[in-house]
Amino acid sequence: MTDELIIIRKDNKIITATIEDSRITGLQAENAEEKSVLGNIYIGKVRNIVKNINAAFVEFEKGKTGYLSLDMKQCPIHTDGVHYQEGRVLIGDEIIVQVEREAVKTKPPTLTGSLSLPGRYMVLVSEGGRNSISSKIRDKDIRNRLLGINSQYVTEEYGFIARTNSADAGTEEIISEIEMLIGKYKDIAGYGKHKAAFSCLYSAPPGYIGSIINSYNGRLGRIWTDDQEIYNNIKAFLGERENLLAARLGFWDNSNGRLEAVYNIPKTLERALMPKVWLKSGAYIIIQPAEALVAIDVNTGKAISKKKDVQKTFLKVNLEAAKEIAVQLRLRNLSGIIIIDFIDMEDEENHKLLMECLRHEFAKDSVQTKLVDMTKLGLIEVTRKKTRKPLYMQML
Repeated sequence: MTDELIIIRKDNKIITATIEDSRITGLQAENAEEKSVLGNIYIGKVRNIVKNINAAFVEFEKGKTGYLSLDMKQCPIHTDGVHYQEGRVLIGDEIIVQVEREAVKTKPPTLTGSLSLPGRYMVLVSEGGRNSISSKIRDKDIRNRLLGINSQYVTEEYGFIARTNSADAGTEEIISEIEMLIGKYKDIAGYGKHKAAFSCLYSAPPGYIGSIINSYNGRLGRIWTDDQEIYNNIKAFLGERENLLAARLGFWDNSNGRLEAVYNIPKTLERALMPKVWLKSGAYIIIQPAEALVAIDVNTGKAISKKKDVQKTFLKVNLEAAKEIAVQLRLRNLSGIIIIDFIDMEDEENHKLLMECLRHEFAKDSVQTKLVDMTKLGLIEVTRKKTRKPLYMQML
């Protein structure tokens, strides 16, 4: 079955739902009235440097400061010409930075001096000589083909990362996108040398358009919205790129029922904000996000009533829970350190089956998710890359 993206406007939020195999597996909410700074590129001014954490605090918008790690491969581009040759960042410098992560609670936005411009097939990065291929592309011939294409355009100033979608893309499509990204990068770097501090050199597209860019070519079947403004924005964005996805965009006819009701978005959103998730077996999981980590607990619930071989039941429940947890991480956009307390099992072979199941399910996630290991206490540790706020914070 093909995937679908559903985009609706609800109150003051724009909700994007990802549908996989007739189930919502991803939800994203963004403020319709307030634009996100995630992905934007600015001329920032270095206000402070904290040596013991090797970081700088950079004002990127008037009154808004972000955290910039100085433990980086390449020094940010300086727009004032000062210290550039030294490869250093000093207080008072004006540098080009990109918002890498949104602010979360008391933590400021995370900035980076390594700029990143994503397309559907390629990502241009301001890391000279970089020529990388998505780890999800395993075919050696395809990898060599993509490395060959990229090598023609890699310079000492920037490089490229081939995304998963590039595996099925034609050479002309890839080259066209690479040239578009290079043009955009040169504009940003060029404009930056003539603009004042706090200028925005590049505004990332809205989150719902980002979801379209990040979707997989082979799976995305339809993009539906019932909002005329959103429809026009998507159509214009895809039209500029002569993108094949333009043909998959549809404006929903409410005579078929309200879009949010047909796809059960309000109920799914409500459940995604609750701590308890029931499983078909009668077991359940409890999901509790905290400041430093996310704790997930698997409970047998009604699943073991009148069952003789409890170890088989424990394995069955744990495998069911593992699949559901992988979906819930995407659905709720939970990230950082995740600790999972599965039901204790005696058989070592069952532990291996559980770990294999988790690896398989996490591989479906477009956000980098790593299964670290099982601790001495039997807890499973997972890390998931942070980008946007978790869903419960997006809805505030």
